[in-house]
Amino acid sequence: MSKADMIFTGGSVLTVDPDHPDASAVAVTGDRITAVGGPEVLDARGPDTEVIDLDGGCLMPGFVEAHTHPTQEQMLYSDAVVDIRPVTTCPTAEQAHATILRTLADAPAGKPVIFYGLDLLLQNGFPEPTRAWLDELGRDRPIVIWQNSGHLAYANSVALHNAGLDGDTPDPVGGSFERDAHGVLTGRVWEAPAVLAVVAPILLDELGTPELLARQQADLASRGVTLCSDMAFSDQMRPVTAELYRQGRAKVRMRVYEMSTADGITYCPLDNGDDMFRQIGIKVWLDGSPWIGNIDTSFPYLNTAATAALGLGHDHRGHANYTPEQLLSIVRAYYPPGWQMACHVHGDLGVDTVLDVYEQVLTTYPRPDHRLRLEHCGAMTTEQFRRAARLGVTCSLFVDHLYHWGDVLVDDLFGAEHGARWVRTKSAVDSGMPISFHNDAPVTEEEPLRNMAAAVTRRSRSGRVLAPEERITLDQAIRAQTVDAAYQLFADDVTGSITPGKYADLVVLDQDPRAVPPDDLPGIGVRATFLGGTPTFGG
Repeated sequence: MSKADMIFTGGSVLTVDPDHPDASAVAVTGDRITAVGGPEVLDARGPDTEVIDLDGGCLMPGFVEAHTHPTQEQMLYSDAVVDIRPVTTCPTAEQAHATILRTLADAPAGKPVIFYGLDLLLQNGFPEPTRAWLDELGRDRPIVIWQNSGHLAYANSVALHNAGLDGDTPDPVGGSFERDAHGVLTGRVWEAPAVLAVVAPILLDELGTPELLARQQADLASRGVTLCSDMAFSDQMRPVTAELYRQGRAKVRMRVYEMSTADGITYCPLDNGDDMFRQIGIKVWLDGSPWIGNIDTSFPYLNTAATAALGLGHDHRGHANYTPEQLLSIVRAYYPPGWQMACHVHGDLGVDTVLDVYEQVLTTYPRPDHRLRLEHCGAMTTEQFRRAARLGVTCSLFVDHLYHWGDVLVDDLFGAEHGARWVRTKSAVDSGMPISFHNDAPVTEEEPLRNMAAAVTRRSRSGRVLAPEERITLDQAIRAQTVDAAYQLFADDVTGSITPGKYADLVVLDQDPRAVPPDDLPGIGVRATFLGGTPTFGG
């Protein structure tokens, strides 16, 4: 047996590999896993082998974040962006309001400021930011308040002017600039194409070097993540990410999805990148966010004080960003050449639209291993999961919604019938498809262990259990955060499980997730993270 560079022993090993289910030691040579087993693995120890004592901890495959936005999340390290998210820094409306006023009072004259993370549901009582109010706060600087979902932003007059927007500016396909009865911009901009038009002039200079992205990847590594997606990658970010990886400063593998355009333009060849960084797909947003009222559902919102505060009318129903014909045109532009498609959708009507389009292109352009994706899937029904599985479609679920917004879903938005059954995890697993969990950062922080807890318990922040019949097992939840998530990113052949021949992408936890009550999973600490055998966090 050749001598290993590293051997992990002295704790439990959770391989997520059915061919090597029971192990107590793992050997690593170079950047690959070379042996998985019991005491016999120690035979690979040589004079230069580093033996890492797990000290009763647990070795697992590194966590995989299948739906996130690192080139957006890096903005939180920028001097131009202030974090006011309710799940991180400002749990109440009063704290968010105070942070906004304090920041603007202290900021240098003329300096643009973006406040990211306002949520009128969780920060109850915060008045909707109007253009007039934002102008009062600062007529000398661009001010943008970006809603926590990312699908809505509020801009003052200076921000609109600097972005070159006025009442005559046409709406981009898939987004809109809200106007009043006289055709004047209100300052509210909806969906990615419109939101980016407002924030990009502020952010592009801030994000022009690898420094912020390096900090963001270090944060991912500290949470045990070794592979992530970027679900809104833009050509402007290509030089920055290329430089980060060229310098050898990257701590996470990336698989990125370029944002779709109405004319089907792509800025990258299909054959590109390597195991560290590769563009594999195209992202499209069929509808919006449940927290602002623009998801495509067959059922209405409740008529509550919360929906009134959002500005939703009586028995409000959301809508899609695209007609079925527009979506089909986009998918036809990208899918036949070989790209994987990932479609954001929450509403059940929206799911039908996407599956109809997917079925049409799969019939016309059959491909044996397409891994077409649906993202978030909040109101997706049991039968829709079965239909998706029959088509070979795979779903990435925003299961963290259950913890942070579970009470809001039931009490304020959709009631028990639809709110409690939000993100039907067991229906998804029982359909036979591989699924993943995600945090959609920066919407919520990366918290893989909390995702697992949410899927196993379906417990909200208040302790309420939502649709207990949709709970899944811990083993199923672990797969959704490791190898099945890697499958969605076309990377399960090289990572996602502790398997000989795969990269040594590993995380060391304080405790074995199988040995603690599910409610205690989020409290398990990350001791160390390794990417290809190289420490990226801890030691």
